[in-house]
Amino acid sequence: MTTQEKCIGLIGLGYWGKNILRNLYDLGALHTACDSDPETIAQRRKQFSQVEYTQSFGDLLQNPEIRAIAIAAPAAKHFELTKLALNAGKDVFVEKPLALTVKEGEELVHLAQKNQRILMVGHILQYHPAVSRLKELIAAGELGKLQYIYSNRLSIGKLRTEENILWSFAPHDISVILMLLEEEPVRVSAFGGAYVSQGIYDTTLTTMDFNNGVKGHIFVNWLHPFKEQKLVVVGSKAMAVFDDVSEEKLKLYHHKIQWKEGKIPVAEKAEHEPVSLEKAEPLKAEMQHFIECVLTRKKPKTDGAEGLRVLKILEIAEKDLTLIKPAAVEPARSYFVHESSFIDDGVQIGKGTKIWHFSHVLKDSRIGENCTIGQNVVIGPQVSLGARCKIQNNVSLYKGVHLEEEVFCGPSCVFTNVYNPRAFIERKSEFLDTLVKKGATIGANATVVCGTTLGKYCLVGAGAVVKTDVPDYAIVVGVPARQIGWACKCGKTLKFEGDTAKCPECANAYRRSGEGLTALKEN
Repeated sequence: MTTQEKCIGLIGLGYWGKNILRNLYDLGALHTACDSDPETIAQRRKQFSQVEYTQSFGDLLQNPEIRAIAIAAPAAKHFELTKLALNAGKDVFVEKPLALTVKEGEELVHLAQKNQRILMVGHILQYHPAVSRLKELIAAGELGKLQYIYSNRLSIGKLRTEENILWSFAPHDISVILMLLEEEPVRVSAFGGAYVSQGIYDTTLTTMDFNNGVKGHIFVNWLHPFKEQKLVVVGSKAMAVFDDVSEEKLKLYHHKIQWKEGKIPVAEKAEHEPVSLEKAEPLKAEMQHFIECVLTRKKPKTDGAEGLRVLKILEIAEKDLTLIKPAAVEPARSYFVHESSFIDDGVQIGKGTKIWHFSHVLKDSRIGENCTIGQNVVIGPQVSLGARCKIQNNVSLYKGVHLEEEVFCGPSCVFTNVYNPRAFIERKSEFLDTLVKKGATIGANATVVCGTTLGKYCLVGAGAVVKTDVPDYAIVVGVPARQIGWACKCGKTLKFEGDTAKCPECANAYRRSGEGLTALKEN
């Protein structure tokens, strides 16, 4: 690729994004790099001074020279950023996982197909020379009939709080196992433990059964005394070990089992045989493959459908994890619950959250970190709140309601979950989901009718009745609610000159496009 073909924008320049930045730069494909943190940009600029940088994702979306977007943001942002990029007509490479739910993953795959865009997921091990060679050995019958496959991905490294070990480490090995076996499991189960941060699993074991009789497991752990990254494939003729920490990345063991007197199995061990491999950096090969797919419209090896298959297994394993009952001895709380409030079993509450008088959180609900729950609030069952939400007094969040981060619910605002309730007819199977996106504000005594989505940073006026979806940044008031303007992220009403507006309070800038609003600059 020549410098005239710089066509990829990158968002996320942190822990892993800096490596993607380096490879896209070396390959001559990087057009512009984006991160919301100016300090991170300053650090990257020291090493890659010739790269264009921006803090606005909108700059990448609106630039016609940028044909594709690489996303290395936190996992919680994958769905939102990928959807924006696909809707802007860009091809997308998104780091694993594709999204955090199968429903979101399916929406992204459908959107990519509808818009005829490339969607590729960052399952890097499929681009590792050792894994590619292992696939060739299996296809050639060198291992015989496959019987068992397992992986250990262990370390005492970076501990995360935004995602658990299952979502952080296991996607790599799930992707490889599905690729090697060329089929999906018929049964998935998982168990694990959260020993550092409450509700954040730092060790899990996932087991899989396949129709062809092969069984496998994936053991991932942040609390291991040393680093280990091994994948072992056991066949009837030989065993293969992919060891990414060792100098010898791929080894074959031609062990044999002899039956002594026809009754007792005895193992005859053999020395391992190192398998010669091409020297190549997996991430560079992955980025090169993405560039090739963008330029030639070739289907990626790890496309959206492949990412969705991995996502389905992760979701099943995650559900199995949450079925585990807590220990009889309750650990020390990292959050506050007033003694007059009640918390059901199976509830997850984030660090720093405060739950005040006479509130009740029902089973299987999840509340993020640093939330404030006022008096006489009911949450659940199976309701989710993102971090830093504020729920004022006398609010009820019933099943079907999901709040993203930093949502504000004013006093006595109401959420429904059935459109046409009757006291004498049970309609639990007809509950409709309501989604309130990041930063939205709902005024006091407002009513949100079920089945609606409230866009990010929108503002619902006090006493309004919302019956239809509310766009991002929209201000709606009245009965039924109607839009009367646009709000900045900081909450100030925007005044437009033509199709653009700049907030006088925080200097954020926006552009109207059709019936929506796009952030040009947002702190």
